[in-house]
Amino acid sequence: MILTNKVAVIYGAGGAIGGAIARELAAEGARVFLTGRRAEPVEAVAAAIGPAAEAAVVDALDEPAILAHLDGVVATAGRVDISFNAIGMAVEEILGDPLLDTDAARYALPLATYPTSFFLTARGAARHMVANGAGAILTVSALPGRVGSPLNGGYGPAQAAKEAMIRDLSLELAPRGLRVLGLRPHGLPETATMRDIYELKAAAMGIDWEAFQTYLANASHPHRAMRLDEVARTAAFLASDGASGITGTTVNLTMGNPD
Repeated sequence: MILTNKVAVIYGAGGAIGGAIARELAAEGARVFLTGRRAEPVEAVAAAIGPAAEAAVVDALDEPAILAHLDGVVATAGRVDISFNAIGMAVEEILGDPLLDTDAARYALPLATYPTSFFLTARGAARHMVANGAGAILTVSALPGRVGSPLNGGYGPAQAAKEAMIRDLSLELAPRGLRVLGLRPHGLPETATMRDIYELKAAAMGIDWEAFQTYLANASHPHRAMRLDEVARTAAFLASDGASGITGTTVNLTMGNPD
């Protein structure tokens, strides 16, 4: 197991990606502290993992709540080795309209949410990690942060902002022993979020769910969509000491889309 005795905090652990990553980190030996805005989905993931997991309600945009939870983790487990921000948003709040029909508040919402949450959770964890001279800070990005995509509002710019922050944080924190990384998957039909995105875009695209999945698959070199287990295994490796030479970058998990 590549994460034996590591202590990980996962934000957005009740979601499909966050939950998959939480399960994989625990399977690789980490003690995982799972958080989310709603208790039920986070507690369900923790129950599936077992004694290696603890669940808590934490709003990843509430700085005092983030810091209080991290203090509790350190008091309980002694340190924080891994911080993983996998928060998401209800897609109907941000997607589905052409930019010319999107008002400023709707456009700004993902910009005010994704990068800010990553900043708050990363900074909070880093302040504990620097005392130990080691740690891995990770988040999830998305292909619209790199290439144009229709009906996405401010989602693409928000992901691009996170990728820029990964580079900036790494530059500052690497001399103190910390690594900062992102994962950029694309098109995960297993997730409820991808089905919600399809529902919002179906009329404009004029295709059904099966055709939408084919559209996602054909955007990759092997003509299939990335799987959640593949994302989770990559996350576990990047969080491990085996990836000690990797920092300041977003790992492309789109299977062939431009980096």
